[in-house]
Amino acid sequence: MSHVFHRHCHANLPTASGGHGIYLTDQNGNQYLDGCCGAAVTSLGYGHPRVIEAVQKQVQDMTFAHTGFFTSEPAEQLADFLATNAPGTLNKVYFTSGGSESVEAALKMARQYFLEIGEPSRHLYITRRQSYHGNTLGALGVGGNQWRREPFAAIMTDAHYIDPCYAYRGQHPNESEFEYGQRMANQLEEKLLELGPENVAAFVAEPVVGATAGAVPAVTGYLKRIREICDQYGILLILDEVMCGMGRTGTLFACEQDGIEPDLITLAKGLGAGYQPIGAVMVQQRIFDAISSGSGFFQHGHTYMGHPVACAAALAVQQTIQDDQLLNNVKQMSTKLFNRLHHTFADHPYIGDIRGRGLFAGIELVADRDSKQPLPVESSIHTAIKAEAMAKGLMCYPMSGTINGRDGHHILLAPPFIINDTQIDELVDKLEIAVNTSFKKLQA
Repeated sequence: MSHVFHRHCHANLPTASGGHGIYLTDQNGNQYLDGCCGAAVTSLGYGHPRVIEAVQKQVQDMTFAHTGFFTSEPAEQLADFLATNAPGTLNKVYFTSGGSESVEAALKMARQYFLEIGEPSRHLYITRRQSYHGNTLGALGVGGNQWRREPFAAIMTDAHYIDPCYAYRGQHPNESEFEYGQRMANQLEEKLLELGPENVAAFVAEPVVGATAGAVPAVTGYLKRIREICDQYGILLILDEVMCGMGRTGTLFACEQDGIEPDLITLAKGLGAGYQPIGAVMVQQRIFDAISSGSGFFQHGHTYMGHPVACAAALAVQQTIQDDQLLNNVKQMSTKLFNRLHHTFADHPYIGDIRGRGLFAGIELVADRDSKQPLPVESSIHTAIKAEAMAKGLMCYPMSGTINGRDGHHILLAPPFIINDTQIDELVDKLEIAVNTSFKKLQA
């Protein structure tokens, strides 16, 4: 009997025993192509010698130094790398241990910023329905994933919500994609006027929505209009790139492709690529200056923030991605992946939409393609596809509740940046078998 408190109490999980390249191996010798990087984490794959060497060297030199007493060379170097490569004046880096911690820190930072500049009434946060920003109470509170929120609603502080930029479900037949994006973005202004702009601290959004809705990218012009509204009313823009950032969409920061600079940006997952737990918040200089010239102290902190081994691993990951020009491979393999997905599933009776950006793809499942009617909730098709894929040696990330937290199903794909042509074919071939087998069993 296992003494581990697993995510699901009745799960019967295989035991991972090794990993190399884009494959994991269990203790029985079964091999799995990681088509989702766990949860968009292992962007560099498994067992990369440069990262292993960096971790081993740092462990030998120094395992831990509390940031209340010391800084460390790995933390300084990683911050330099991120600041050098970030858009605009995002040049201060606050390290955390993961995505939820990054969002918590960003929310607190936004609140303290307004206290420091003498606007204490700004304490509300606006976010979007069908978003996900983490599982700690603050991060969960600004998330729009109803299924995750429901059990803990009584102990959370709620955010205020507008609709997501979800063209497949929300765009009207008579409007262009751009017009749809502007209409959705303008909901932010409407919500601000409803709440009173002087009471709002920040708007929080994922440039490409991840697990909750399945790789839904913002349409062209949407985030630019969001940026304009935030500037007009003096609120901060927090972009959550925990899942979609660090090269996942083909550029180091997803927002680069939208042509904007947020005030704060949250990172994790691909930052350390699973070699060590690490996250970060990147902050515009003016926000840092307000705190620095005010109280001089950000009233927050965690024991393992800026952990030297984690920073050394993340720096090696990011340098490898840069030196090996893996973002070019992300772009090339993205074209291959989407071409194969469209070729394989474009006419599939239960596939309604194939979407995403870079090596970040979502496949929305429907009962009827014309009406976009979702499959019955009780079908649990996402569970069946995950099981069939694992049986065929493929890890993918199917989810339910795509549309409103209850209805809808999708499959998320996010393979490692080192994937090649042959492995893309293997991924899609195995996924096709898993999808078709699952629907045949559902119909039986």
